[in-house]
Amino acid sequence: MKKIILLFCITTLAIAQNNEKEKTAINSLLDNWHKAASQANFDTYFNAMAEESIFIGTDATENWDKKAFIAFAKPYFDKGKAWNFTPLERHIFFAKDGKTAWFDELLNTQMKICRGSGVLVKENKEWKIIHYVLSMTIPNDTSNEVIKIKAPIEDALIEDYEK
Repeated sequence: MKKIILLFCITTLAIAQNNEKEKTAINSLLDNWHKAASQANFDTYFNAMAEESIFIGTDATENWDKKAFIAFAKPYFDKGKAWNFTPLERHIFFAKDGKTAWFDELLNTQMKICRGSGVLVKENKEWKIIHYVLSMTIPNDTSNEVIKIKAPIEDALIEDYEK
């Protein structure tokens, strides 16, 4: 019985240490990804994303696969100014197989505080962003005012989707 308990403790410790190592790698990837955008480093930014990745922006129409996102973003990178997101807080979680992770983060941006969330996959021992969602946060006390501003634009979108 002591051997089983000892084996369980060693296994649990090894998993925890591995998760910390992987969290460090993911934090580094995401920090460097955001930094690459702030420095308009196109290759570093897009190499962090899996080939089949999706980027969902703050506008309801912004749902891009990697190729479409590159087409949208390249002019910004070419001008030497993309966007500048600085992480304020981040949480990382892992699937049991250790090959998938997901995260959420609060970011200081030109749009003030935004929330990023995403999914990463491990490809050839390297983490890649496969899905990223950027959302603007709206303080609850201002929701009604924000809704009034966006209603005319989004009512038209809703109508198109419902057709």
